[in-house]
Amino acid sequence: MIKFLLRSVVFSTFLIIVCGGVAHNEVRAKPMAKPMTDMGPHMSMTKLRPLAPGDQARADAILAAAKKAAERYRDYRKAEADGYTIFMPDQRQNVYHFIRESSNLGDKERFDPEQPPALLYTKIEGRSPGYKLTGVMYMARYSATDDELNARIPLSIAQWHVHLNMCVPPHPEERNWLMGDPTFGLTGSITTEEACTAAGGYFKPHLSGWMVHVYPFETDPAKVWGVAMVDDHGMENDSMPGMKM
Repeated sequence: MIKFLLRSVVFSTFLIIVCGGVAHNEVRAKPMAKPMTDMGPHMSMTKLRPLAPGDQARADAILAAAKKAAERYRDYRKAEADGYTIFMPDQRQNVYHFIRESSNLGDKERFDPEQPPALLYTKIEGRSPGYKLTGVMYMARYSATDDELNARIPLSIAQWHVHLNMCVPPHPEERNWLMGDPTFGLTGSITTEEACTAAGGYFKPHLSGWMVHVYPFETDPAKVWGVAMVDDHGMENDSMPGMKM
């Protein structure tokens, strides 16, 4: 449990995803990003803005940098050698987040598209198990404003998302709770700290702040900037209770 809490500081993770330990005291007086309100109790996304001059060119440059970074880590063993660690490998996930733990906190304060704080892989089963790279993930603190997120990646192109109101079960090693659990985790029925405490769990108001996934090897722009947990690389579309599709 202690090991989990330490890792939760940097992440869903993701994980795919990808858990963070940013608490309420991060919230500052200035307005935070405005989330969409129809995503259900465990996820919110930023609203799309109208396309502004320069947005597409800036997004294209970020995509090129993301692809350059991703090319370095097609082999997941190279990612591990460079300090990326699989987030909760024993939990069943559609996308596994490899987190660069040593620099993650700093990555929330700066944005370098060539140095993604997380890499996204799908698991390869069979005689030669391993992981196949599908994309990268960038992060920002939970208290970031719309303008701050837009300064990193245009909100007319990509939608940032945040995972909310997660209850970690009292014995997390005994169940696959991260996704698919009817009571705990990102698909659980528990959405308040009071209910989580009553169930003996550990409540997290959010998981590591704002995140955005980029799939640089896709050719369809809608998939390149696909929203995590709602696209082909994330959870099935019906696996997030209350989410309108």
